[in-house]
Amino acid sequence: MARPDQRMTTTNPTTPADPRAVRRKRLAWFGILLATTAVAAGAWAYLSNPALRHTDDAYVGGQLVQITSEMSGAVTRILADNTDWVAAGDVLVELDSTDARIELASAKAELAQAVRNVRGLFASDARSDADVHLRLAEFNKAQGDLNVKQTLISSGAVSRESLRHASDALSAAQAALASAQQARAQALALVNNSTLASNPPVQVAAERVRAAALAIERTRITAPVSGMVAQRSIQLGRRVGPGEKMMTVVPLDRLWVDANFKEIQLQGVCAGQPAKVTADIYGRSITYHGTVRGIEAGTGAAFALLPAQNATGNWIKVVQRAPVRISLDPSELIQHPLRIGMSAEVEVDTRTCDSTAAPAKRQEQSAIHDARAAAADAVVRQVIADNIGADR
Repeated sequence: MARPDQRMTTTNPTTPADPRAVRRKRLAWFGILLATTAVAAGAWAYLSNPALRHTDDAYVGGQLVQITSEMSGAVTRILADNTDWVAAGDVLVELDSTDARIELASAKAELAQAVRNVRGLFASDARSDADVHLRLAEFNKAQGDLNVKQTLISSGAVSRESLRHASDALSAAQAALASAQQARAQALALVNNSTLASNPPVQVAAERVRAAALAIERTRITAPVSGMVAQRSIQLGRRVGPGEKMMTVVPLDRLWVDANFKEIQLQGVCAGQPAKVTADIYGRSITYHGTVRGIEAGTGAAFALLPAQNATGNWIKVVQRAPVRISLDPSELIQHPLRIGMSAEVEVDTRTCDSTAAPAKRQEQSAIHDARAAAADAVVRQVIADNIGADR
């Protein structure tokens, strides 16, 4: 039987530790400590960088293009609804055009009659001009006959009665010439320095046709910009009036971010500086690269519906915030779309600042009205061309 000390030695043998395992464990702890230190140092350097301005009080903004009617009428068709994407020039709503078409038909008939009347004036002017030339030739002939007979009267080859007849013929020719010249002047006054299209009666009738054609064009309400439809409020059969809002189109490729920085953060912020934007919808995995367009003219409190009254006895100073507009890259907006009102975080790098630089003025225009005017002009030209005839 073994002794107790022998049994204990057999039951709990001591095994020396593996030096390689100990070394690996120490290296792992050292790597973790080194990585933690690097992350902490990077975070401290990032947060303590005085050139960076950061705020999470930022929201996506954009244009709200209201679609309104330019005339009264009943809605007969609706071709777009909320969340639909429309292109500039697409028809969104159609109004009843019956009255406008009746007015256009009447205006066309009036213009056609005016064109034909003016054609008659030009023809009358041509006839009066030919008549003047004819009367002038007759006058010259009578003048020549009288001169010949006056030279022959002394020789007795021509009687005095014949001379008197020649004199009477000259007087009659002179009177006829004067009458023709007066008629020519009257006819010329109606068409002088004008063409058929620029003649006043034709212009008056043409303007009526143009107005009627524009009225028909305005019954087709089109999108002035490309974007997404929102806030539709119109329904079929409803009668709308001029200026009544029917829906909104939001151009999602022209969005921006309004970053509300504290006033103590605005020092050094100026137009043209680069900015990084992250949106809550995508998280920090997607970064937009924007540019500072400028600082708004006042703080949010200054433009509030009810501005604060600070001239009171219980005044408490509150740090104000001013919106800084950040323009976004349209190509990035196409890849990662945003919506108006979404939350965002903005970081502006203020290390470069050119106080004299100003962002380019953004000019916007729609070709819809020019297209409508061109269509109305085409209607006028067609009516005139149809009634000019062969003597055009």
